[in-house]
Amino acid sequence: MKIAVCVKQVPDTWAEKKLQASDSTLDRESAEGVLNELDEYAVEECLRIAEASGGEVVVVSMGPERAGETIRKALSMGADAGIHVVDDALHGSDAIATSAALAKALEGRGFDLIVFGSESTDARMSVVPAMVAERLGLPQVTFAQKVEVDGSSVRIERQMDYGYDTVEASLPAVVSVVEKINEPRYPSFKGIMAAKKKPVETLSIADLGLEPSAVGLGAAWSVVDEFAARPPKAAGTVVTDDGQGGVRIADYLSEQKFI
Repeated sequence: MKIAVCVKQVPDTWAEKKLQASDSTLDRESAEGVLNELDEYAVEECLRIAEASGGEVVVVSMGPERAGETIRKALSMGADAGIHVVDDALHGSDAIATSAALAKALEGRGFDLIVFGSESTDARMSVVPAMVAERLGLPQVTFAQKVEVDGSSVRIERQMDYGYDTVEASLPAVVSVVEKINEPRYPSFKGIMAAKKKPVETLSIADLGLEPSAVGLGAAWSVVDEFAARPPKAAGTVVTDDGQGGVRIADYLSEQKFI
């Protein structure tokens, strides 16, 4: 079985996010780039499927040069090879252009499963898996909390508010998984060293057959018109207990309509 797992490099979840004044896009240099936390579950699930049924796991990512570090992180977890879509023309691409680039990188390679995390922590849109499936003409089974591959089909438990639905599709198919599906492994020292020698194919938009006008900020269907820095946090109210502290706190909470 040949499995692709699509991952993204995002600013560290705990870092303060900033937009660039020049074009209102995310300033990715202002924070450390890390493997999207929700994509780690996708990598882990792919590795488990490959270990159970045999096969190859290929990591696919679109991003600047530094995104290569994210691919190596997934390789150190146990994936076999990588594909890095990198081109300056991709800067500012929205979900539509991103799905176009990923679909071009994936098509014609014989993948039985294409797996995503549920969303990226920097965008929180959850739409790219469905868009890629549509572009490739493949069935999609999304938001899986459990995945079972059986011969020529894939069956998932889709997480819902009331429990879960069982959804089945024929292979090849696109799957997205939620964070409850597993516990991602930590890369071992041996895995980290082995990742340095694993092959990573680099593709430009020319290699994908895409025109520069079809991707990037200029082609984006959604843009940021304006933004402002978050105002500094206001100082709190300090109550000194002079015997009436409890009353004063109660009065304050009442004024704020908490009680």
